[in-house]
Amino acid sequence: MRTALAATWTLLLGMALLMLGAGLQGTLVGLRASLEGFPTLLAGVMLAGYYLGYMGGSLMTPALVSSVGHVRVFAALTSLASVLILLQGVFVAPLPWTLLRIASGFCFAGIYVVAESWLNDRVDNEHRGLLLSLYMLVCYAGLGLGQLLLNLADPRSTVLFILVSMLISVAMVPMALTTSSAPEFSVPVRVRLRDLFRRSPLGVVGVAVAGAVSGCLFSLGALYADGKGFTTLEVSLFMAAAILAGCLTQLPVGRISDRMDRRTVVIAVCLLAALGATGAWWLADISRLGFFAMVAAYGGMSLTLYSLSSAHVNDHVPAEERLGASSTLILVNGAGAFIAPILVAAIMQAIGNDAFLPLLAVLHVVLAVYALFRMGRRAPIPEEQKTPFVGTPPGTSSSGELLGHASETTEAAAHGTS
Repeated sequence: MRTALAATWTLLLGMALLMLGAGLQGTLVGLRASLEGFPTLLAGVMLAGYYLGYMGGSLMTPALVSSVGHVRVFAALTSLASVLILLQGVFVAPLPWTLLRIASGFCFAGIYVVAESWLNDRVDNEHRGLLLSLYMLVCYAGLGLGQLLLNLADPRSTVLFILVSMLISVAMVPMALTTSSAPEFSVPVRVRLRDLFRRSPLGVVGVAVAGAVSGCLFSLGALYADGKGFTTLEVSLFMAAAILAGCLTQLPVGRISDRMDRRTVVIAVCLLAALGATGAWWLADISRLGFFAMVAAYGGMSLTLYSLSSAHVNDHVPAEERLGASSTLILVNGAGAFIAPILVAAIMQAIGNDAFLPLLAVLHVVLAVYALFRMGRRAPIPEEQKTPFVGTPPGTSSSGELLGHASETTEAAAHGTS
């Protein structure tokens, strides 16, 4: 493991810096849109554009890496992402921001694919789970702490946009200077969504809902908080509380799901998240401390849904198809993250800003009801047939899990067991 850490510490450092920038960027753009008076629906469309680009980046980056290599793709995409956020600081208007958000989502998805595939290649299967857990903690910490950088300058100025650009640019340095050779990379063949849904209906729906709720939180969270009259510090604490709580609960919840029916865990997580969102809605005008505690409870549960649902899918997919299945799930997750913020923003504009948290609660309850329905339709999978839980940070490409499955499949095939 020491050898693996020695070979990957530069990548982990680069990702920490990148996630600081990514965390700050998402909340900064949402808050600035609110401060500029963008209509809620228009802001929702603009912010959701990130996930449209994210899906495109997830689709196209593997082919780019196969053509020109990891380092060139990583350098090109980080350079472009650094420029895009600067342009957002200069051209403050809905249309250019929408186009820039789409391009930014494309770049970040590609960056995650490159970095995570490289990370996976630097470690053997025995230590992959531990290294991915460390990577997950680094990413969550970066996303969460990036929220607090919002307090370093006035969101109405260009200073924070420049800071995001600096963090993204500096993140490229450790990756570019690594002495490790670039890994081989193969473009996965996707499993058809219809076939994946037939094998694991709850897993596919869960991945879509996980994208929907995380997309709403990251896209509309700052809009909601500013609409409630929160200060910049309170906006940053609102977002940080949800993300950092997800860092603390991801692995414990995952380990529990490895030992019991994952569907039961999904139901419990959804109901607790719904209670957290409802409690935060009720306490928002009564107690800030209580509100942040409920937000942390919400984030701690809600942000585990993607990993839980993905693990449930992989429990029902043969080893040789998990790589393609993970690739398809990335797109399902991105589609949920793109569509839901637009719909939720439309409802918020129609009936009021306070609809945000109740709508998140409703989405979780719907998934819990569907999971309960599925439990009555299929027996639980035996524990010995389960795949190990792998935590996935919010907003990344999930290629860490994807490439992990690729390595497991390759090793199994070499021993004639796949």
